[in-house]
Amino acid sequence: MRFSVRTVIAAIVALLPALVVPLALPATPAAAHEVVVGGTPTTTQQEPWVVALSSRSRFGSDRSGQFCGGVAVGARTVVTAAHCFGKEALGVDDWQQLPDLRVIADRTDLTSASGEEIQLSKVWVNPDFDQTTNANDVAVITLAQPLPSGAAIPMAEPSDADSYRAGTVAEVYGWGDTTGNGGYATGLRTAGVTVLADSACEKAYPGGSVGTYAPASMMCAGVNGGGRDACQGDSGGPLVVAGKLVGLVSWGNGCALADFPGVYTRVSAMEALIAQHM
Repeated sequence: MRFSVRTVIAAIVALLPALVVPLALPATPAAAHEVVVGGTPTTTQQEPWVVALSSRSRFGSDRSGQFCGGVAVGARTVVTAAHCFGKEALGVDDWQQLPDLRVIADRTDLTSASGEEIQLSKVWVNPDFDQTTNANDVAVITLAQPLPSGAAIPMAEPSDADSYRAGTVAEVYGWGDTTGNGGYATGLRTAGVTVLADSACEKAYPGGSVGTYAPASMMCAGVNGGGRDACQGDSGGPLVVAGKLVGLVSWGNGCALADFPGVYTRVSAMEALIAQHM
């Protein structure tokens, strides 16, 4: 799962080498093109629908306490990954036990005081989320106050089949690890990746300790030879094709590795469910 490696590293060290953990502790660091991995800087002014999830009491004041990403899809609605609200991520049984949990909007640089930190009014975590396979990895946040006008991005619908066609160019966004080795960004970054065929995703993740790809609720994207990908800290962030949200950063084996593309929640499969909770 692609929340911050800081939340789970101590537990993993205690279990290695007996246990293979696909995401929490990345494998050999990827060769980043610039230092999301292999990405370039962008801003929340250009991409106002990219938001951060934050809790300073849980994750410290560094980088505003950011631990996951999210995407504004309505004036008061943010979608993210279900696993961002799991006990492994938050360290508590219920998100309401973290009173400083916030959605940060319009803050490109997480070390700044720009933008808004907005309280959460309600969180719906998909009850069909499978923590073993990461299937159906989506949650919907209702904000206590609306975002600025124009901050939302439209979601892909089941009719948007072309957005999921193999070879389609997409962009992933986030403040996560830029190296695959714990080098977290302070500024928002984006990386270009390519949507892959379900058959390629199934080959990369056939099951077992590495993970199981389930096309009904997942898609995957990457580049030949690796080098560009989402990573720890990017979970719940957006994968965008032609101005529409098509995926949410979910999981993968390591970051930007040649044979292991990033796996995303397939938004078109979740769009109707999300709409029920907007």
